[in-house]
Amino acid sequence: MKKITIILLATLLVFTGCGKKQATIQEGQGETGSDKKTIYTSVYPVYDFTKKIVGDKFNVELIVPVGQEPHDYELDTNVLKGMENADIFVYNGAGLESFADKIIGAIDNKDLVAVEASRGVDLIKADNHEDEDHDHEEEEEEHHHGAYDPHTWLDPENAIIEMENIKNAVVEIDPDNGDFYEENFNTYKAKLEELDKKYQEELKDYKGGKIVVSHEAFGYLCRRYGLEQLGISGINAEGEPDAKTMAEIVDFVKENNIKVIFTEELLDTKVSDTIAAETGAKTLVLNPIEGLSQEELDSGEDYISVMEKNLSNLLEAFK
Repeated sequence: MKKITIILLATLLVFTGCGKKQATIQEGQGETGSDKKTIYTSVYPVYDFTKKIVGDKFNVELIVPVGQEPHDYELDTNVLKGMENADIFVYNGAGLESFADKIIGAIDNKDLVAVEASRGVDLIKADNHEDEDHDHEEEEEEHHHGAYDPHTWLDPENAIIEMENIKNAVVEIDPDNGDFYEENFNTYKAKLEELDKKYQEELKDYKGGKIVVSHEAFGYLCRRYGLEQLGISGINAEGEPDAKTMAEIVDFVKENNIKVIFTEELLDTKVSDTIAAETGAKTLVLNPIEGLSQEELDSGEDYISVMEKNLSNLLEAFK
């Protein structure tokens, strides 16, 4: 291991943003079985996708602690040490994990396989201009933190792409169990296709519908289902709007007869609550699934169940 880099990375390599911090229980950070290979995953969506593919064949670790909004996360030196003996590192990409490339370069583990789960997804530019979207593979050099909306998984079609990328990497590492991983992928691919079909059917009458959200995490969901988002804060949940922006949001809510202001479990709701009180709207949760709370995990929630709740709340907003 490069001894100096461990200390430096702990302070320098961070996610940016300012969400509300919750409990910092590390998901899956117990003792790992000696007979199993280990996969480190950066954030909850790719952790969930990976677990669904590998079942109990691998130890799967989640880097960002349970209940913490990932834009707040500061890299732990224990993660770096653990990754020296890991077999696969799965990260979302699209600029979400600002530390990913530097970790890969610093870890003294020449056998570590790095998997960018969002490879192949048609990315949305951070300014949300769809005519400026770019293919992920063709313009790899342009990828840097903040250039793209990283919340790729909120379109179930993208979730399928991410799961397939993970599955392909796992099969390469463990070909003896390839049929097992293929079967799991096909099972969840069918479930994601059914989820997408349900969204398409139930939102078909609301194309062009406008939603107000805590931060602009829902670009892929909106693009897929013909909706339009207005974020109280930007893609990285950074800061709070100034008085002028607040007034513009309040006007937007009133002019468009917005009935619901969407909040998030892992972000402070103070600004959203203020806008709701000012406009007579109510608040509901629209979860970007960047991370789940311990309570959600304990109750058995996962990507699919939370997406189903999101759909229910979207429908409530359009009633």
